[in-house]
Amino acid sequence: MAPVLTARPEDKTPQLAIAEQFIEAFYSFNANRLAPYLRHAGDSAQSIFRYQAWALGGNYKIVKRMPCKADPVSHTVICRITVQDDLVMALQTGFDVTDSFHLTFTENLITAIETSSNDQPIYYEARRWVAEQYPELMLGVCADNAPSPAECARAMALGYRAFFKHQQSTH
Repeated sequence: MAPVLTARPEDKTPQLAIAEQFIEAFYSFNANRLAPYLRHAGDSAQSIFRYQAWALGGNYKIVKRMPCKADPVSHTVICRITVQDDLVMALQTGFDVTDSFHLTFTENLITAIETSSNDQPIYYEARRWVAEQYPELMLGVCADNAPSPAECARAMALGYRAFFKHQQSTH
């Protein structure tokens, strides 16, 4: 497990401390541990639970964890985590993805969460290829409301490996 970067307690606002605790709970891959942070997160709660399951299935490993920071422009707290995962590793680019969590607070409660990442274009190219080559996957374990995002992530990692092999054979 990667070391956790934390500021001194006296340097943190309550929102920054809660954001750091949320990140700990997310990367514990334990939905019960994450649940208290999502209690007031409205519509974004379900997508974060699904994302946590995807990250579990994708075998996310923290490479670098930057401290959460308040963003005065968006009025959110942003937490950036660089990870290795099976999908990107299957593409053999040597690139580690940085996922960002944008947390909106009302007082000291997380009321919304948006995520973003700096995935390379090849990631999306591989996803399109998998969807074309394995449509049953996209209609089955990876359908929008499929019950197991973890299972989808594992299946997509296999598809990304097949994409990589296909790319190697055509070049």
